[in-house]
Formats: sequence, structure tokens, C-alpha cells
Amino acid sequence: MRLTTEELIERYRDNVFAAAFHICKNAADADDVVQDTFLQYHLTDRDFTDEGHIRAWLLRVAINRAKDIRRSFWRRKSVPLEDYMETLSFETEESEGLFEQVMKLPERYRIVIHLFYFEDYSVREVAQILRLTESNVKVRLMRGRKLLKDALKEAWNDDEP
Repeated sequence: MRLTTEELIERYRDNVFAAAFHICKNAADADDVVQDTFLQYHLTDRDFTDEGHIRAWLLRVAINRAKDIRRSFWRRKSVPLEDYMETLSFETEESEGLFEQVMKLPERYRIVIHLFYFEDYSVREVAQILRLTESNVKVRLMRGRKLLKDALKEAWNDDEP
């Protein structure tokens, strides 16, 4: 199965950007990852089984490319999280606080939480995308949730008079 690159960009650009941003923590680098990911799809002659397979492949490529950029010697200075937060709109103050706390998590937990909660992938699918075991994904989700819970509890306690 093959879809046109334009169709995929329209459907999955935001998903690929979000996955890349969770790793890069930089909008400019995340944009580069999006462009590289869709260019790689356009140039590949690979045949996919279904649209879900294409989506998982795009996210895997984006995650790997974002990791490459983050590790690169020439990495540009990243945009501070506060500057990026100003460009986003949130429905509630709580969702803004949650997003901020997720972005502060170590990458190994942040990306698993992003794929599981924001992209609605199952544990099995997250494991396949990240090339981890299902039990490793479950452990990372558990540890990430615990870190989030502790951080949010601390933030809520600080808000009380």
C-alpha cells in the first residue's frame, strides 16, 4: 500500500512534529525532522501493509531522526520551553501544566508517554515503534507516570496557601 506524500503530510504532519518536538525540545529542529521524514517516505520504494503501518513507520523515522539531531555536534541552541509554550494554546490551565511536566521528563519516559497517551498507540505498538520489549514499555510508562505524579503533586502543594 502506498499513499501520496501530500496525503500523509496533511494527515500526520502534526503527529510527526509532536513526536519530534518531544525529543528535540526545539521547534526548528522538529520542523527539520518533519521535512526529513516525509522526504524519506517520498524517496522509499517500500510497500506498506496498511495505513497504520505507514503511520508507525513515519513516527519511527521521525524519532530516530530527532535522536540523531539531538546527538549531533552542530546542534543549534534549543528554544527554551517557556518560549515554545507561549505559542501553544491549551484548553485548561491543568493541561498546560501537564504538558510542561511531560516535557521535563527524561526522554526515555517522555517519548513513551507521548506515543501511548497523545498518539493513542497500544503498548505493543509503542514497543514495535521504539524497538523495545512490551515489558520495557510498561516499565517506562509506570516510571514516567510516577515521575509525573510526584512532579504534579509537588506543583499542586506549592499552589496551596
